[in-house]
Amino acid sequence: MTSLTASAPGEPAGEAIVDWYTTAARDLPWRFPEVDAWAVLVSEVMLQQTPVARVEPVWREWMARWPRPADLAATPPGEVIRAWGKLGYPRRALRLREAAVAVTERHGGVVPSDVAALEALPGIGTYTARAVACFGYGQRQPVVDTNVRRVVARLVHGQAEAGNARASDLADIAALAPEDDDRAVRFSVAVMELGALVCVARTPRCGACPVRDRCAWRLAGSPAHDGPPRRVQKFAGTDRQVRGRLLDVLRAAHEPVDAAALDRAWDDAVQRSRCLDSLLGDGLVEQTADGLFRLPA
Repeated sequence: MTSLTASAPGEPAGEAIVDWYTTAARDLPWRFPEVDAWAVLVSEVMLQQTPVARVEPVWREWMARWPRPADLAATPPGEVIRAWGKLGYPRRALRLREAAVAVTERHGGVVPSDVAALEALPGIGTYTARAVACFGYGQRQPVVDTNVRRVVARLVHGQAEAGNARASDLADIAALAPEDDDRAVRFSVAVMELGALVCVARTPRCGACPVRDRCAWRLAGSPAHDGPPRRVQKFAGTDRQVRGRLLDVLRAAHEPVDAAALDRAWDDAVQRSRCLDSLLGDGLVEQTADGLFRLPA
């Protein structure tokens, strides 16, 4: 339950956010103390552009099936794509498997703790590398996602929206973190939670914010965003939807399917053909010698 208590006068903003998190945090399984860096890595990849409610059951299934990187690395790509299910952006599944292979081959099956080594893994960028180092290994790291950038934009810069990523993002969030290392680690997840639950994009719950008394945006009268309007991602009728429909057919099939089975997934032949070609190019689908289609072996 979200606390309605404002921060104490003079208390640094980072400390107030950590205190708020103590009672406001969601009970998410990848935050449990016994969770290792591999489990954190899997959760971070799954959570990219995907809501927590959709991720949690799939994450639990993956961790039960593939508790170590070597377990996933030994699994055929097609099975990994099938297990990814409806999380969306299925190339993430292949990249996560590639990362598991790299961890197994380069690091003896143990996810590295060094940010540079993490960034060298397939599909792992600045955010994910720092998140794993911080949440998986307890390192003091500035971890900046969309929610964090929005909190900083309002709290520090007085802006309604964060806009494009800036080189100063990491420095901005590092400056807010408590001096104590343990609390700084907790702050990294706490400020993310604040952005997800309270300082949300469309209808921020300022009355529940622990740092509302020093928020530059609120103190300025909560001015409207004066930049380009936020682009709303559509899904219906897009290539993303068509690709998902085609993959649904292949996930449900235990044997390779012919083109007619895929034709029934989408009426527009031109769009369907374009999307099938893109799936083949991405390595998410393969064609057999006799012209059938299947998930990669």
